[in-house]
Amino acid sequence: MQNILAIDTCTEVCSVSLYTQGKITSRFVQNAAKSSDLILDLCTEVFAQTGISLAAVDAIVYTKGPGAFTGVRLCVSVVQGISLAHNIPTMGFSTLEVLGFGAAQKYQSAKIAVALDARMGEVYWGVYADGVLRNERLATADKVDILGTDFIGVGTGWGTFADELAEQTGIEIFTADFYPQAQNLIALCLQQKKAFDDKLPLPVYLRNNVAKKSLK
Repeated sequence: MQNILAIDTCTEVCSVSLYTQGKITSRFVQNAAKSSDLILDLCTEVFAQTGISLAAVDAIVYTKGPGAFTGVRLCVSVVQGISLAHNIPTMGFSTLEVLGFGAAQKYQSAKIAVALDARMGEVYWGVYADGVLRNERLATADKVDILGTDFIGVGTGWGTFADELAEQTGIEIFTADFYPQAQNLIALCLQQKKAFDDKLPLPVYLRNNVAKKSLK
């Protein structure tokens, strides 16, 4: 793959990266309350900076959720539109995997516990260990994995439910101020052995009952 576009809008941040000629050009906006007003502009900016056109993109990678319901739908919708319009294959990654991968790289740790605030007293939970995301699920803070002090906790859930998560997991080092970034989607994509998908990109909500009610 020569040119890869990466898009993420699934949480409180909005980010876009473009991989071309072995380099990554990125845009990252935090506290993006209206990602819909930003995402296409950010794409335009990275294309302008690199001199690459959308027609030259070979593949799109994206976060497919879980995360903020509107953000997940937006991310997948944008990718669907671009993919269908230009016949570009795609590859989706769990938001929790992108967070875990990014944290593993930043903190040089093989053991990351990811918790995103899922509202309604729950978290989107996943254990990223030795390069693999495990136990991805929706859970209350007292029903997550018992892990120990060799793990590092990341994600907004560690802000909302810090005491409960720390007590249940045994983790002592954690930060809520850690978010997915599109450049990590590029890195994940480049190390994957799986093929790109020609099928329609689809979201992952984990809280399917809420998603179904919202779509009625």
